[in-house]
Amino acid sequence: MKYQSRKKAIVLLADGTIFYGKAVGKEGTAFGEVCFNTGMTGYQEIFTDPSYFGQLMVATNAHIGNYGTNSEEVESDSIKIAGLIVKNFSYEFSRDLADSSLQDFLEKNNLLAISDVDTRALVSYIRDNGAMNALISTDIDDIDLLKKQLAAVPDMNGLELASKVSTKEPYFYGNPNATYKISALDIGVKKNILRNLAERDAYVKVFPYNATFDEMSEWNPDGYFLSNGPGDPEPLSQAIETAKEIIKNDLPLFGICLGHQVIALANGISTYKMHHGHRGINHPVKNLITGKGEITSQNHGFAINREDAESNPDVEITHVHLNDNTVAGMRMKSKNCFSVQYHPEASPGPNDSIYLFDEFINNIKNTKVEA
Repeated sequence: MKYQSRKKAIVLLADGTIFYGKAVGKEGTAFGEVCFNTGMTGYQEIFTDPSYFGQLMVATNAHIGNYGTNSEEVESDSIKIAGLIVKNFSYEFSRDLADSSLQDFLEKNNLLAISDVDTRALVSYIRDNGAMNALISTDIDDIDLLKKQLAAVPDMNGLELASKVSTKEPYFYGNPNATYKISALDIGVKKNILRNLAERDAYVKVFPYNATFDEMSEWNPDGYFLSNGPGDPEPLSQAIETAKEIIKNDLPLFGICLGHQVIALANGISTYKMHHGHRGINHPVKNLITGKGEITSQNHGFAINREDAESNPDVEITHVHLNDNTVAGMRMKSKNCFSVQYHPEASPGPNDSIYLFDEFINNIKNTKVEA
């Protein structure tokens, strides 16, 4: 079998630290910011999530690939991570619903992956030293050359990536005869978010990352949505301006993750790059309005400034992350706008946060009644 004589490979971090492994299949070199996800399942959804664009993903679960892949379990049209790092890679799989192996899925998407890495040590190192640029490579004869190539990779801080994953042209999702019309700004949207909106009797028109308010409002939608996505929110000047216009006109607005950060910036609340981010399906969040706890799926390397949010008279913090007290949700006091820094569509709770979509639709419904 081809995995019995695999080529040696390395993980090279920007500070010069090296971890050793073996190629899963494809050979070569891949660059990105190294990060880790603590989810025990859902690897296919993670790999295809546009929010992970430009990331070298470390899987903390010891076995990856054991349940294969299914063509329906994707969040976009292709793999979005830059590369994959695992401990044990399963070439064989066992699941009735699977239609191919993970290896075939990776090869189809031309993704470089390495296994046999001490992922416990690597994750511990990232926790201590922070997320940083890295590479994975099977071309390990000239480490100095790899270091020079890695030094040329741009830092995630200040990097605009939404344009890399956004749709090029507007498109529609859902039933054209649905009760509600929503304009969604695609700065890295996941398919399951659109599915959740469509399931609530909404017809969604999805716009490119740089769409203006005039473009999004031209077909007279009932509400507006700002999606999740990758990279630093600060360079998204047009998205921030679009959010400002939606807010100024007091139209129903909901933002998730990167969309949440864009709404914060539209309100003069700054954002910052986190030490190593939140990525997993067991993140505890407290809803400050209801007092209830939620187990959430999270995937972000940036966050909004809590002090700025607390001092903003127009904003109320609605959710906090219980591990580090970062802002996990907010709403505007006098505008029809709210947002969260996690993924209600992912449902790891399993349904702790799904109410947020219902709140958005109710906001739209109430606005239509008032009109």
